[in-house]
Amino acid sequence: MRRYPVLLCAALLTLAGCSQHQPSVPAEKPAVVKARVQHLLPPAARDKAGWSEDIYQAFSHQKLSPSAQNLCAVIAVAGQESGFNADTPVSGLPAIAMKEIYRRAAALYIPQFVVDTALKIPSPDGKSYAQRLHSVRNEQQLSAIFDDLIGTVPMGQRLFGNLNPVHTAGPMQVSIAFAEQHAAGYPWPVDKTLRREVFSRRGSVWFGTLHLLGYPADYPSMIYRFADYNAGWYASRNAAFQAAVMQLTGRRLALDGDLIRYDGDGVGSTEKAVLSLQGRLGISASSLRHQLTLGEDPEFSQSDVWKQVFRLADKQNGRALPRARLPGIELESPKITRQLTTAWYAERVNTRYRQCLARE
Repeated sequence: MRRYPVLLCAALLTLAGCSQHQPSVPAEKPAVVKARVQHLLPPAARDKAGWSEDIYQAFSHQKLSPSAQNLCAVIAVAGQESGFNADTPVSGLPAIAMKEIYRRAAALYIPQFVVDTALKIPSPDGKSYAQRLHSVRNEQQLSAIFDDLIGTVPMGQRLFGNLNPVHTAGPMQVSIAFAEQHAAGYPWPVDKTLRREVFSRRGSVWFGTLHLLGYPADYPSMIYRFADYNAGWYASRNAAFQAAVMQLTGRRLALDGDLIRYDGDGVGSTEKAVLSLQGRLGISASSLRHQLTLGEDPEFSQSDVWKQVFRLADKQNGRALPRARLPGIELESPKITRQLTTAWYAERVNTRYRQCLARE
């Protein structure tokens, strides 16, 4: 799983979705922004007033320009992730949940009988956890069951703290890990746990907006932000760098945006490929390693390794290579039953984005 850098940027975005700061302009009145949001929302969206309020608050607190482009980007992601329904039921969720729970338990060397025994314990509502799991309809209910389980079963946090199969939440399907790393900027009181708060519309919209627009990226099109929303900040930029390295070395690389291994388990294939270019790049091995660790920061595109790799690749190619590329990542989720990719996701969201702009 990708890590997320601790970075909060209130960058103003241009029409194309890049992030150069623009001259300050008078703030628009809240009623004007909310009316614009309601106009841009799809006709079938329910509770447009509620959505416009939450989107306005996210933009206002994060000091983002409420342009049609930025607003439509958030609307497009929310539409793709939930159809503007915070409590979307998941077909076959009980079976999906149990399979994922057993898989996670096995990875942590927790025997299945230990999990089954814990699930037989009565929960606070009188039903066993197994009974509640077998009737669960959406991810919020599933996550709440685990909150109860961890809090009531002996050694619950130690044994089951990592078994919760829900890692994204709310109508924008925000990564809970991302929200936990950026909780310091959240403007409202948290409902018991941040996980519960992210399931709320206001929490999901706030963190979803931050994840989508709250970092500087000089992309030529908004579609690359949509890919980053799925794959992690700067995944599209880094995938372009990996493609340039692959061209120079002839090595086959996964264009996933990960320049180093974040699990600490040795040297990854991208890092090995870059190190093989050390003589041509004129950069020491230790400096190359340090610069690759900037892969989740805006500064990486100003690094020597970025500039030298693209200088050589552009020369070899006879023209400038793109500095952004849709990552070639296959999506993994217990809910996904067919082969999907980050590029597929970004294209789908981009279609919604264009439809939203047309409503303007």
